[in-house]
Amino acid sequence: MAWWRERVLPHLIDRLLATGEVCELRDRVCAGLSGEVLEVGFGSGLNLAHYPAEVGGVWAVEPADLAWRIAQPRIAAAGIPVARAGLDGARLDLPDDRYDAVLSTFTMCTIPDLDAALAEIRRVLRPGGTLHFLEHGRSPRAKVARWQDRLQPIHGRLAGGCHLNRPVADHVRRSGLEIKDLTTFYMKGPKFFGYTFLGQAGVV
Repeated sequence: MAWWRERVLPHLIDRLLATGEVCELRDRVCAGLSGEVLEVGFGSGLNLAHYPAEVGGVWAVEPADLAWRIAQPRIAAAGIPVARAGLDGARLDLPDDRYDAVLSTFTMCTIPDLDAALAEIRRVLRPGGTLHFLEHGRSPRAKVARWQDRLQPIHGRLAGGCHLNRPVADHVRRSGLEIKDLTTFYMKGPKFFGYTFLGQAGVV
């Protein structure tokens, strides 16, 4: 499945996560970003068009070389300095208290060790810094959650390790970050794919 994950999946993700609905959500999650931003799960650069003018630079954590190549025209057009800062969100070779904000969109579902990644995010955020996140995950409705659990084995293999059933807000809370704002809802389409967490969390 390496060929699927490395050569096909980045193209599919680039298209599936560029819908009008998702673009509106990108506007919302990027609102308020400023200064130096670490984006974990940079992908093909779909967030760049939504960064506010107050952002001075972006450091991108992205493991997929193909996604990084797809992103190059967007990086060139962005007007914001963008540097690739690592491949693994759970092991950041970056100094403590370095960034004004961290952005994560549709990434926490895929990181193998999400708790380690959130600990790293907390470490590199400056005092007063904020994690902005837009993620899908486990539904609070028992019937939907059961379907997520049933579908997870095949979905995970096809979607590069993506988890339908992660309780994202619980992971954020136990990282030591304090959730300041959280909205949850279902996006359009099947409910087992679309339960969404949109929020911000800060260093306590």
